[in-house]
Amino acid sequence: MIWVVCFPRLPLNRPHMTYWPRLAFHLDAEFVDNLVVFWCAIALFRGIGYYQKFREKEATAAQLAVQLAQAQIAALRMQLNPHFLFNTMNSISSLMRTDVAAADTMLEQLGSLLRITLERGEVQFIRLNDEMEFVEMYLAMQERRFTGRVHQQLWVHPELHDALVPAMILQPLIENAYTHGLSRLDRNGLLHIEATREDSRLTLSVLNNGAGLNSNSSKPSEGQGVGLANIKSRLQLHYGDQHTFRIREVARDQVEVTITLPLQFSVSPAETLTRFGA
Repeated sequence: MIWVVCFPRLPLNRPHMTYWPRLAFHLDAEFVDNLVVFWCAIALFRGIGYYQKFREKEATAAQLAVQLAQAQIAALRMQLNPHFLFNTMNSISSLMRTDVAAADTMLEQLGSLLRITLERGEVQFIRLNDEMEFVEMYLAMQERRFTGRVHQQLWVHPELHDALVPAMILQPLIENAYTHGLSRLDRNGLLHIEATREDSRLTLSVLNNGAGLNSNSSKPSEGQGVGLANIKSRLQLHYGDQHTFRIREVARDQVEVTITLPLQFSVSPAETLTRFGA
């Protein structure tokens, strides 16, 4: 257009057109082209703006979902600690009537367990080695209570000491084994706890005798209580469909609980290993 205004005598490839028709032609052509470019630019910038806002909302929603899951897990951990404390204190109270010295020892052991729980705070994942140390202390308490009645076995695959697991994932299973199975036996009780791996999967299992799944007090729907329901909820929040939780009767009056998780390792190896495992 500027070319036509400044140089009206030049042909501009339209030698048969006079100046004004030629100017009108270029104005019409450039107006349409500029209008198309203008609206394309507007649409492009609007599209980029909408996409950025969508991604921001998506990121915010994902962050809120993570925070909600963390809050739910923390609430479940808070639920588990008093549940564990109440049941242990109830066991100590019962033992006080028959063996004061053993009850006193259990109180000291309980104090050590509570100290570990407080030191861990809201940590969600710990090394399997640390979880097993907690389990060993809890088993020592149960051994004090059920002296000579239960044979305890604990084995950890030597490559799994630094595997990450949810904190206090095994204690409720062991407590359930004693409550609904082993406590029924006067002798020959068996508790077998094992941690194994298969490719990129970690398997934790707790097997006990004393009562099968057909026993009224040990049916999964009636006897799981707070502890097992807590574990199931935490596993679902942590792993979603990437985990399995199974309770089965492997033999007459023998029940096994098996948890399978994705295998992940801690970046800082354990300084001291448990005494279990090859």
